[in-house]
Amino acid sequence: MVDVTVVGAGVMGLSCAVRLLEAGHRVAVRARELPQDTTSAVAAALWYPYLALPQDRVTAWAARSFDVFAGIADDDPAAGVRMRPGTEVFTGTPTDPWWRDAVPRLDRTADVPPSYAAGWTFTAPLVDMPVYLAWLAGRVETLGGTIVRASLDALPGPGGDDGATVVHCTGLGARGLVGDGTLHPVRGQTVVLEQWGLDRWWLDAVGPTYVVPRGREVVVGGTDGVGAWDRTPSADTAADILERAARLVPEVRSARVLRHAVGLRPARPTVRVERDGHVVHCYGHGGAGVTLSWGCADEVARLVAA
Repeated sequence: MVDVTVVGAGVMGLSCAVRLLEAGHRVAVRARELPQDTTSAVAAALWYPYLALPQDRVTAWAARSFDVFAGIADDDPAAGVRMRPGTEVFTGTPTDPWWRDAVPRLDRTADVPPSYAAGWTFTAPLVDMPVYLAWLAGRVETLGGTIVRASLDALPGPGGDDGATVVHCTGLGARGLVGDGTLHPVRGQTVVLEQWGLDRWWLDAVGPTYVVPRGREVVVGGTDGVGAWDRTPSADTAADILERAARLVPEVRSARVLRHAVGLRPARPTVRVERDGHVVHCYGHGGAGVTLSWGCADEVARLVAA
């Protein structure tokens, strides 16, 4: 018998499950898609608050997640989390980002690629999502939780075998499960390249364009197709991505392509983290699910205990 059912097995659902299990709850994760089949699995997963509001709550959640990821990177190399320096570039002179307080240090730089005028550098968590999702799922199981594939037409009711509380982390699935018409997809396409020795990330938020190194791969992107549901990679879009990414890192032009991927970011006007009766909602994180995951999971645990 469980006392909390987490619906959704992406990075948000698994992070919430871990925090609830650590707090002593008996937790079952139920999801239409298992972790490696979720949108989280194809995320480039550079820590960065993207397509997520409101600014004050997002900054707090992001700061908490930053700290947790830094700890994971130090404590468990098998988790797939690394702290790496990188640069966000601009064609003009930028002001400090609204999420400035979420990072310990941010330095301005003029050491940027041609066609850019300035940038800022900071060390950020980079998360190898297939590795990290397997690590998170392992944490859930080690702590006594279960992860089960299940198609749900509605959120479980209170009581019974599903427990007294439901934590709702279905991302875009919330459109159908709770009728949230404000939720919409923002399509993101990436190209995964063979690693050639890159050890720092690069980002141009226009596009967006990013080059994110992993241990054996480099993820380049991307797109922001608002309202687009198509998950089939486009060859023309991939060519455009590679061209833009090569302006940041010229080695992209000669790197071997391993695969293409598309994910649908779950965006809404504001991230929804709140309690509504027996349900604690946690969805609508836009392109910042990984970035906000531990901060939101901590808040969900507090809401469940309230």
